[in-house]
Amino acid sequence: MAAVPLGLVLGFLASSVVVGGIAAVGGYDLNHLPPGLNLSADVLFDLGFVAAALYMAKVTGGLRASDFGFRRVRIPPALGVTVLAAVSYYVVTAIYASALHFHGNEKLPRELGVSKNTAALAGAAVFVCLIAPVAEEFFFRGFIFGVLRRWRIVVAGRQLGPWVAAVITGILFGLAHSGSASPRYLVPLGFLGFVLCLVRWRTGSLYPCIALHALNNSLALGVGQLSWNAPEVVALVVGSVVVAVAVTLPLAGPRRTATSAVV
Repeated sequence: MAAVPLGLVLGFLASSVVVGGIAAVGGYDLNHLPPGLNLSADVLFDLGFVAAALYMAKVTGGLRASDFGFRRVRIPPALGVTVLAAVSYYVVTAIYASALHFHGNEKLPRELGVSKNTAALAGAAVFVCLIAPVAEEFFFRGFIFGVLRRWRIVVAGRQLGPWVAAVITGILFGLAHSGSASPRYLVPLGFLGFVLCLVRWRTGSLYPCIALHALNNSLALGVGQLSWNAPEVVALVVGSVVVAVAVTLPLAGPRRTATSAVV
C-alpha cells in the first residue's frame, strides 16, 4: 500500500519540478500551460507510479516481469473474459449515467489541446491510448492488485482475497483519476478498475487488461472528445491495442499452466 502515496509523491515531484522549471524559464503561467507542457506533466506523473512499483518490488523481493502479469495467454479464453468485463463495465456505466442524468466529457484531453493542432492531437492520443493504459495497468493491476490478492481472507470456506483486493484496487484507481476527471466519473472509473482486476486474476496476464484499458481510452477520446466517424474510431482502437500489446510483448514470460488458472 505504501506504493500508492510513493507513486503520488514521485509523480507530483517529477511533473512539478520538470514542468514547473520549464514554465518558469519560459515565462508560462502555471494555471494556463500550453498543451505540450500539460502532456509532459501527465506523462511524468504516470511514470512516477511505474517508478514506485519498480522500487517497492525491488525492496520486497524481485523484479521479474512475470510477477507483474507479463505472461502470454491463450487468446480465445482471454478474449472471452475481456469481452465479458467490457460489456459489464459499459452496461453498469450506462445505467449509472442514466440514473444520475449526466452526459459530458472528461477534461484531460481538452487540457492536452486535442482541438488545437495535429501535433497536440497526436501527442494526446499517444498518452491517453498508449502510455496511460500501459503505465496504469503495470502499477494498479500488475503491482497493487498482484500484492493485495495474496491476502488470505476466507469466508464460509471461500477464498475472498482476490475479490477484496479487486475492490481496494478499484477504489484506488478511481481516486487516482480525481485530478483528471470530474467527481461524477470516479465511480465508473473505480468500477473499471475493479473489472480490470478480475480480468488480471482470471487470465493471469496483464495483456488483456492493457488491451481493454486502451480500448476504453480510445473510445473515450475518439467518440467522446473528437466525435470521429466509425472508421476513424476503429483505426484508433485497433492501432492503440496492437501497439500497446506489441511494445510490452518482449517482457512476456511463458503461458500460464492450467493448474494455475485461479489464484
